[in-house]
Amino acid sequence: MKISCSKNDLLYGINIALRAVPGKTTLPILESFLIDATSDIRIIANDNDMGIETVINGKIETPGKITINARILSDIVRKLPDNQVVIETSVNFKVRITCEDSEFVLNGNNPNEFPELPRENTENKITMSQFLLKELIRQTIFSIAATDANAIMRGELFEVSGDQIKIVSLDSHRISIRKEQLANTYEPCKVIVPGKTLNEISRILGGEKDDPVDITFDKKFIKFSFGSTKVISRLIEGEYFNVDQMISSDYETAVKINRNDFLNTIDRAFTLTREGEKKPIIFDIRDGEINIEISSSLGSMNSHLYIHKDGKDLVIGFNPRFFLEALKVIDDEEVDIFFVNSNAPCFIRDKDGGYIYIILPVNINR
Repeated sequence: MKISCSKNDLLYGINIALRAVPGKTTLPILESFLIDATSDIRIIANDNDMGIETVINGKIETPGKITINARILSDIVRKLPDNQVVIETSVNFKVRITCEDSEFVLNGNNPNEFPELPRENTENKITMSQFLLKELIRQTIFSIAATDANAIMRGELFEVSGDQIKIVSLDSHRISIRKEQLANTYEPCKVIVPGKTLNEISRILGGEKDDPVDITFDKKFIKFSFGSTKVISRLIEGEYFNVDQMISSDYETAVKINRNDFLNTIDRAFTLTREGEKKPIIFDIRDGEINIEISSSLGSMNSHLYIHKDGKDLVIGFNPRFFLEALKVIDDEEVDIFFVNSNAPCFIRDKDGGYIYIILPVNINR
């Protein structure tokens, strides 16, 4: 194999594919890239749960394949001059990398030992803009469970019905739900996508409104195709929680408040919390105003904001981080918050049902 390409094009592909190279693995071959130059120049990484394949610009002088340690290749390319890079292989999988006056010889591996990515599937397919997918992930991924023993809580539900997509994430304290209209109509389907995959997708996506992303999936795998890149991931198997049963339209107190003022006030209160110190932020809701207070080992804060209130007065406490993370992803100037009582979850939702954020309260001692 012999290929040549610019340092910038090669580094671009490396940076994308590196996201599927495992930090720790019992299979050393997974620490490598597969460079496949049989037709296009493709850089492929695979950690057995998620695989990334991206095509880069360049010239194939001699077709072929080779596997190269991903992090060593990445470090070398970053330090090369900004010029053409030539990668060629010889006997015993030796890899020669040259750029201007620099030359490296690395030990590669047999490309036939590299695990193949799952084959293409066409059981279900939907298309949306990269911007929309990136936004849907941004507005839900924060409430995914990072280390929960229940694997389902480490993923997000993608549910398609007709021309609507619903994405749900939850942990043991909150639920995030986003609904959006799609340009076309599709058959009903549900899959649970790992949060790790969605985090990496969000970082790679360009996010342009006019650039599409095709999503195809079957019962075990999902593939995101956009530009010159494909990301293939295993799905999480199992039945997702019935969150519709957790959503109530009943409330005893409804509050309309300026989102930015509310966010900034809670953010100031959050500075008085220590990692691991579970100090609640307390909302004392009365006609025309909400009193926001917090007291911790670092100090205390008390602040008032004007609101429009409908219903009963209420005193209720929450983890301030949960409110912060929800408010940060809402773009509306004002938010509507619905409370049932001091022991029940509150609901932050818009009138059209485009988003719903459900947050459980915490016990307070006053």
